[in-house]
Amino acid sequence: MEWLKAGLGPLEKLISFLQARSKTNDVQKRELLRELQHNLNVFKNGYMNQFPEDTIIQYLNNEAIKAAIKANFKFSKLKAGKIEPYHVKEDRNKRYIGWTLDQLFDKIDEKLEELRTLQKMNGGTVSQLRNNTALMLSNLYYRLKLAADFIQSEMK
Repeated sequence: MEWLKAGLGPLEKLISFLQARSKTNDVQKRELLRELQHNLNVFKNGYMNQFPEDTIIQYLNNEAIKAAIKANFKFSKLKAGKIEPYHVKEDRNKRYIGWTLDQLFDKIDEKLEELRTLQKMNGGTVSQLRNNTALMLSNLYYRLKLAADFIQSEMK
């Protein structure tokens, strides 16, 4: 999880922002922001304490995303518009330029489900898989961070 090392300082600010932003009367919006904050905290604490990938996957959550999708929630309520080049802080996220939060959250949900399925199919662990789970986790982290950066950008 060395890929997380460089981003710990800005991550603290993002987590604090999400916590403050989640104080809203819109229940689904609040749950999504809290879940985003929770997942970023899981990555931060996983890196700081050097938890194994299996532990991180176990504690990542996408229940609020699934509930929002089921309720036909429009993720644009979190932040309208599309991801622009100035929202992207890591080169690896350039492919998401032009995406909406609906598309990004769909991709986040998809990756979380894939990681959990791989873990279940392999007896509760992602070790010894041919899949590059470290890369999958880092991609998930940077998608979560992009979502939080994009949501925060309206406050600048």
